[in-house]
Amino acid sequence: MTNTFAQIIVDVPAMQTNHPYTYLVPEHLKSVLAAGMRVEVPFGHRQVLGIIVGISAQLPKDVSASKLKAVTRALDLAPVLNTELLNLSRYLAETTFAFRISILKTILPNALKADYKHYIRLVDEVDNHIRTKIFKDLDEIPFNPQQFSDDELVILARLRRHNQIEMRIEVQDRAKIKTAVAYQFSEDAELLENSLSELKQNAKKQQQLLSFIMGHLGETWSKHDLQQKLVIGDSVLKQALNKEWLTKVQVEQLRDPLKAMTIDHVKALTLNAEQQMAYEKICHQFDQQRYQPFLLEGITGSGKTEVYLQVAQHVLKNNKTVLFLVPEIALTPQMVRRVKGRFGHQTAILHSGLTDGERYDEWRRIERGEATVVVGARSAVFAPLSNIGLIIVDEEHETTYKQNDNPRYHAREVALWRGRYHQIPVILGSATPALETRARAQRGVYELLRLTQRAGGAQLPHVEVIDMKETLASGEETNFSDVLREKLAQRLENNEQTVLMLNRRGFSSFVMCRDCGYVPRDPNCNLAMTLHMDSHSLKCHYCGHEESIPHTCPQCGSKRIRYYGTGTEKVEKELLDLFPQARVIRMDQDTTRKKGSMDRMLQQFGRHEADILLGTQMIAKGLDFPDVTLVGVLNADTALGLPDFHASERTFQLLTQVSGRAGRAQKQGEVVVQSFNPQHYAIQLAKNHDYPGFYQREMAVRHAGRYSPYYFIAQIQASHQDENQASIQLTKVAQWLKKHLQQQAVILGPTPKPIAKMRNRYYFQIILKYKDQQLVDNLLHVLQDNAQKVTKKGLQLSIDKEPISFM
Repeated sequence: MTNTFAQIIVDVPAMQTNHPYTYLVPEHLKSVLAAGMRVEVPFGHRQVLGIIVGISAQLPKDVSASKLKAVTRALDLAPVLNTELLNLSRYLAETTFAFRISILKTILPNALKADYKHYIRLVDEVDNHIRTKIFKDLDEIPFNPQQFSDDELVILARLRRHNQIEMRIEVQDRAKIKTAVAYQFSEDAELLENSLSELKQNAKKQQQLLSFIMGHLGETWSKHDLQQKLVIGDSVLKQALNKEWLTKVQVEQLRDPLKAMTIDHVKALTLNAEQQMAYEKICHQFDQQRYQPFLLEGITGSGKTEVYLQVAQHVLKNNKTVLFLVPEIALTPQMVRRVKGRFGHQTAILHSGLTDGERYDEWRRIERGEATVVVGARSAVFAPLSNIGLIIVDEEHETTYKQNDNPRYHAREVALWRGRYHQIPVILGSATPALETRARAQRGVYELLRLTQRAGGAQLPHVEVIDMKETLASGEETNFSDVLREKLAQRLENNEQTVLMLNRRGFSSFVMCRDCGYVPRDPNCNLAMTLHMDSHSLKCHYCGHEESIPHTCPQCGSKRIRYYGTGTEKVEKELLDLFPQARVIRMDQDTTRKKGSMDRMLQQFGRHEADILLGTQMIAKGLDFPDVTLVGVLNADTALGLPDFHASERTFQLLTQVSGRAGRAQKQGEVVVQSFNPQHYAIQLAKNHDYPGFYQREMAVRHAGRYSPYYFIAQIQASHQDENQASIQLTKVAQWLKKHLQQQAVILGPTPKPIAKMRNRYYFQIILKYKDQQLVDNLLHVLQDNAQKVTKKGLQLSIDKEPISFM
């Protein structure tokens, strides 16, 4: 009898376990197990979840057959991860410096991750008092530390030391299939015919049901569908059960996250010449079965979505599937309406706003091939689609595509990997592409397709920049310039709508002169410095430069140096004081916490049940309302004050995106941008909708500062409960890097992070800038391995390649 061996990644995220373990496959599971299935396996003295990454008849050379443990049980009947996703997990583990089990669990929906239940079992005699009080006269009880007093925990610890009790861990599968009551009709035609002849004349409902059953012999109908079809009550069904016309069964019922959403069918629009050219070029690459990333750079309102949808239609006609990513949950309902309006029940959605059950059911629909178009936010990039023909990454520049915590993957890079795997086109769409993406298009790595005209003949809005230093010179503290007040009044009078955006990113994290707009910058990096109230200082978190907070402005001599920032509630109050008759919808984290609340608010605004939509960055993108003729940006400078080399780019992108919400139909739009730095190039170029001009200017700044896309960037972060230990250990890392890299990288730091203390841990960081990616990646893997030796002493070290923020 030949043995079969499984290579399994165990659910123990640690460097020592970050490789497949070999397990023996029991005889009864040989025909069941396959790569991509979840299993329960013994590991040490406990049972854990494992994911099979390979099955083989050969035992690895470095493994002893006598020491092998066997797989305990299978948790699946078929693989939950296909070959592509297993390969992807290996690639991401290498490139994101994450444990492979962390990647595999990120790919799986929550319902397929295991829960672990802990039990305490008596294995020796104990005092009757303990047996009664703690164990309730049972041999085994669930163990939850919160349920025991401190004294009881001390007793349990003593019993464990003396081997009188043992711990048992049980792996529990969280995947729960929702079921509903249904009825299976009898196939006994003779029984049914006899019953029909015996029925009384006045038993009309029973006659109706019986006739229906006879026309659908052996079929299964859900209780809900049957009662809706025949309009019959529970008593009629109960009688039918007693007479054996049907039997009660439980059937699977998929949870539908789109159930409450009203969706109208949407017809394809006629493409203009630029859209048609883009459509043909993308379809040509699909027809050639060739991997090709496209950068679809189209001004706001140029009809990028219509190009996406028509290419998707072409792909679906050729029996392939489509993956459609949007940058955040907030935009998903709007895009789902357009996609499902075009493709109907073929559409599935995946994002973190769904319940675990909804997400599991959508995942299963996709995995079974019942859904051929998937729309979703970042994590949807792992959708278990097979036969993929097209991947779309809308608003590809958005930072929300990058996961901030472990594993730190970027959905755009995962989309490109999957596109290469399937040899298909990948569309990266944006009005303001990330500089790294635009640079790749410039070099011909991506094919650049440009849409320069608004669809349907609409015009780009006129943008006016207001210098808020003049508004506040009178001493009045206000969020509204005279120009914006007048234009708001006009819109209310004309029954037109307004969108007001309050840019809260970087709230109170920097200081600025209210008279001249001066923001203190570090002389070495030319970046805004971070305000530290605890030490009353300004610090650069790239190079460590530190100076005191100025009391007078070094540029104009003013004493009006203030922290900068305000909140949406404060703005709403002032807005209603100015315009008591205005109907205002406020959208921020507080008002959009409940599931579906943001979509309801946008639908309400779309029905013109409000005059003004006030919100944070979440309203800057993707909104398309024909009656919006005015957009106001209340504080354009906030992102400019962040200690980040992306600051100008993020400001330009945000202003361009939010400006694009105005004048999207036949009515001309206007935009008012309020700023303390009206002459800043990011604001002036956004005013003129000049992305090419901004790209040239910002690339020169990046080149001079040795930032991406000219250099790769990596952030090494260390934290410890002892501030000195965090600093000392990261200083040792910096010295080690300097020794091995010498002149081949720029090493900045270590310095405290902008938010230097969280949850009683102190955070420090090193920034690396380098050209030789292979050399530095290899070195960082060695660093990661070495760091495991000090993690037991409380140090936590993480590596983030191409970080989107240094906060």
